Amino acid sequence: MLDLLGRLAHQARWWVIGTSAVFLVAAGAWGANAFDDLAGGGFTYAASESSRAADVERDRLGRNDADVVVLFRSDRWSVTDPAYRAAVRDVLDRLPADRIEGVADYWRTGESALVGTDRRSMIAAVQVAGETENDRLTNFLAIKEQLTSPDLYVSVGGPLAVFDDVNTQSRTDLIRAEALAVPVLFLLLVLIFRSLLAALLPVLVGVLAIVGSLAGLRLLAQFTDVSIFAVNVVTLLGLGLAVDYSLFMVSRFREELGAGQPVPQALRRTMVTAGRTIVVSAVTVALALASLAVFPQVFLRSIAIGGVAAVLLAGFFALTAMAAMLALLGPRLRERRRRTTAVRDPDAGAWARIARTVMRRPILVATTVVTLLVLLGLPFLRISYGWLDTRVLPTGAESRQVQVALEESFPDSVTRPIDAIVTLAVPVGEPAGQRQVAGYLERVTAVPGVGRAEVTGADGDTARITIRSDVEPISAEGRELVDAVREVEAPPGGVVLVGGEAAGFADLMDMLAERLPWMALLVIVSTFVLLFFSFGSLVLPVKAILMNILSLTAAFGAVVWIFQDGHLVELFRFTSTGNIDVVQPILIFAVAFGLSMDYEVFLLSRIREQYDLTGDNTEAVAIGLQRSGRIITSAALLLVVVIASFATSSVLVVKIIGVGLAIAVIVDATIVRALLMPATMRLLGDLNWWLPGPLRPFYRRWGIRENG
Repeated sequence: MLDLLGRLAHQARWWVIGTSAVFLVAAGAWGANAFDDLAGGGFTYAASESSRAADVERDRLGRNDADVVVLFRSDRWSVTDPAYRAAVRDVLDRLPADRIEGVADYWRTGESALVGTDRRSMIAAVQVAGETENDRLTNFLAIKEQLTSPDLYVSVGGPLAVFDDVNTQSRTDLIRAEALAVPVLFLLLVLIFRSLLAALLPVLVGVLAIVGSLAGLRLLAQFTDVSIFAVNVVTLLGLGLAVDYSLFMVSRFREELGAGQPVPQALRRTMVTAGRTIVVSAVTVALALASLAVFPQVFLRSIAIGGVAAVLLAGFFALTAMAAMLALLGPRLRERRRRTTAVRDPDAGAWARIARTVMRRPILVATTVVTLLVLLGLPFLRISYGWLDTRVLPTGAESRQVQVALEESFPDSVTRPIDAIVTLAVPVGEPAGQRQVAGYLERVTAVPGVGRAEVTGADGDTARITIRSDVEPISAEGRELVDAVREVEAPPGGVVLVGGEAAGFADLMDMLAERLPWMALLVIVSTFVLLFFSFGSLVLPVKAILMNILSLTAAFGAVVWIFQDGHLVELFRFTSTGNIDVVQPILIFAVAFGLSMDYEVFLLSRIREQYDLTGDNTEAVAIGLQRSGRIITSAALLLVVVIASFATSSVLVVKIIGVGLAIAVIVDATIVRALLMPATMRLLGDLNWWLPGPLRPFYRRWGIRENG
């Protein structure tokens, strides 16, 4: 199949290049406005009890939240001055009625919590019209510019303002990341290939992958919600893997040309060797990312779908557009100087010497490396889970500054109670209903940790019971309190749904704990099966999976040490929240696991190629590492450049992903591949290639082997 694709790429090279150019223009035009169709948030679990409580509350009692918080402040007046009131009313009364659903301020509600402790500041809560979050965002953007006053300082915060700030910052960060990454990638490729022409090809394929990824996200957004945070992750994967795969292609093509092969044969050999590696790698990474789809949140699901598309696009363009460009340029890509004998004579190569040195003391090296990686991962044992708030934004973001002001000057407005939505079998206003509500209040107030509980809304057969506590909602104690409240007996014939922030976090943690084993099982089983079909061994897949887990252990430990514990704050420029968002380790696991397998597949392919020729496991490892070590190191360096450019993001979500992935790739491509891999291959010897007799005919029939 790949041999045929190589022939077609050579024969139809102009057609392939022309089609790629048309795709670039069309996808670029479509994907340019991808941000406009993406959704914010996406971290909640829509089918959870807390989400159902919010739905019932909204349908029967009306909305009890604020989309926008407008902060007013004056240097001249206090809130009791008529001029202050007139200035605030002037701002709020001119908001178009078709854009908002309601406004709550101090004079409308009499709520003292809306007045700051300095008596010179106050807040107004605005509910924006719209059926969906994107509809509300559109209406918010229409009224945002009107939230100004010549007499007062006006700042805008709240969920929609946070989303708008994240949207704007993510767009800016993405442009900056690409502007940083692409020139550096090109310079590194020039140093790697010692050729401007050869260096340009991976960059062109990377641009194709970026444009295709953005277009794919926008297309996906027409059918389902797509989280805005997916843009950075998907673009990172598209660019990074496209450049990596192109590097594999160009390097192997030049190697074949250097061996005296004519262009058509060199391209065919490149396709059945490097091309095979790309296919296996792309499918492996895609399967790891697809595992995120077992989680129902928009954030993870959209990264799963968009990430799979980005990876497959990167592989597709490497096997088509890159192959066509190799066919077109042919001998002009030949290395200017003759190769050294390092490739053909492993004894003369640095990577072969490293492999031989390691394999002389495999137990010592393996023990040392495993111990080091476990020690690096120890901080992960003290991880504290949380979820995102305004601190994901830079300190200068307006919505974050409003939140800081709320916490400092409006302490009563930022309490995060538990809400119990009680639906009775009788109307709340009837004596029987009142008795049932009173009984439930008595029972829930007796729960340890509950400060007080009160009815804060009622209509028909439904009442909202607001439960206040000093317990931090986003904590283990908060989850325990939610569980205790949910165990309180409901009124006879009634239904109680417990919601609020603490309940939402508890539901999220429970759902993740339920789905995580299935996600891990999917990743491990799919990886095992694919590596079995690729290398015809039952041992190599197990070893590869275990080494990947060790790499991830070190990365997770580093993420906790840096972002939770607050080390290197000045270097990475972030605000430590004291915890790690609960979905971040899951996302890093899926992406890093796939990326680590990328280098595993490439290295094992070269080792297997040599083992099939000689049958000598030790020599195969030395020669395989010699022939792939430089390429793996170069590919990892290029990928780290891409990832590191995203680690410069001002949005903490993207920064954590960038730093975590960069550490995982560095550890895997250096310590694991250069040291642990040769050591374990030597310890296992020919057992590496063990395959039970009954499976050998099956592998010969269905295995993904090199040919041609």
